Amino acid sequence: MRKSDFLFIFIISAILLTAVHYYSNHNVYSDPHCESGLTGSLEEPEILPVILNEYGIPADSFLVIEGRVRRNQTLSAILSGYNTSPQITHQIAGFSREIFNVRRIRPGDGFKVFISDDSLSMPHYFVYEPNPVEFVKIRLYDTIHIERKTRELQQVLKGVSGSVSSSLWNAFRETDASPVLAIELSEIYAWSIDFFGLREGDSFRALYYENYVDTISVGIDRVKASWFRHMGREFYAIPFEQDSVLSFFDQDGNSLRRTFLKAPLRYSRISSGFSHSRMHPILRVRRPHHGVDYAAPVGTPVYAIGDGRVIETSYSAGAGRMVKIRHNSVYTSAYLHLRNFEPGIKQDVWVRQGDVIGYVGTTGMSTGPHLDFRVWRNGHPVDPLRIESPPVEPIKEENMEAFNRAKMKWIERLNRL
Repeated sequence: MRKSDFLFIFIISAILLTAVHYYSNHNVYSDPHCESGLTGSLEEPEILPVILNEYGIPADSFLVIEGRVRRNQTLSAILSGYNTSPQITHQIAGFSREIFNVRRIRPGDGFKVFISDDSLSMPHYFVYEPNPVEFVKIRLYDTIHIERKTRELQQVLKGVSGSVSSSLWNAFRETDASPVLAIELSEIYAWSIDFFGLREGDSFRALYYENYVDTISVGIDRVKASWFRHMGREFYAIPFEQDSVLSFFDQDGNSLRRTFLKAPLRYSRISSGFSHSRMHPILRVRRPHHGVDYAAPVGTPVYAIGDGRVIETSYSAGAGRMVKIRHNSVYTSAYLHLRNFEPGIKQDVWVRQGDVIGYVGTTGMSTGPHLDFRVWRNGHPVDPLRIESPPVEPIKEENMEAFNRAKMKWIERLNRL
């Protein structure tokens, strides 16, 4: 064999060996669009699901950076730290303020930046979380897009029971339940129980809905039914819909809503009661005090105890800023020493029960911030704490059977607590 033939055979063999080695180490699958495609032993490729987080972003494709807004930090300052141009921030600011007002980001609020996991490290998404329920998602690449969304809430029916030792607020803290329930109960029983006069040993039970995002509680939704023992009397709050309106009724079918609220403000303390002879704290002489003083911080909202017409808004050296309301031909109420009136509150304006009419202050002859609350019946001063206010419409006769069924169901559940 000539040397040239041997060299030719050697080169051909090397080429064939190289080809066999290549195709045995590289899985090649046929291209359906190529008639002469090579076919290897590769199995059908596994299709992996795209991992999404709660914002609808494929989180496994990005480097996710979490942070919180610092004091005096702007959106522009936040984004500039992640290679975002001022022009993008300007475009974001141009969107509707109802969706996202860049001037209202608050210190302590959370945010996340989704950065491309490559050599460019460019931000693709910015997510701002003003609260645990809502979030604003901003797409930073291509065309700027902003959307405000709400996470799905789950409602869980829960129960709590306890007794009062110092205050209703502390009672709920002692049971590890949200003290916000104290506010909910005070509104339900506002016409029946004087929450400024709770006594040690008063007790309660309540069924309520609590909202969750995943496993995180985001607050109380509402009280569903409750029971309260105050000064030896039992007060049930049974939910029932009548005339398309859901209200609370007692065990006898009377509405818990009354003509007048028990008190014109929430969560305060009585610093001075109704008296025909009281030592005046400034004048140092004994004189009648035909009202009830509620000590409360400046700015505490003051509510109209019932529907009526404002017959006076005035200022005097003694009463300070005052609002007087005529409720009907029998009753009139007055609210003294206000810091200021609620906008729109003036003479001849009609107000509804529970409307804010002003705010606690210390105007006039006052030694500190408080509300002096007064009531007249047929022109004569009466003790506001002793007024027996009649309920509004009770359960109608045609609805009583359905109400009794609902009542037994809720009382049974409350008794289990």
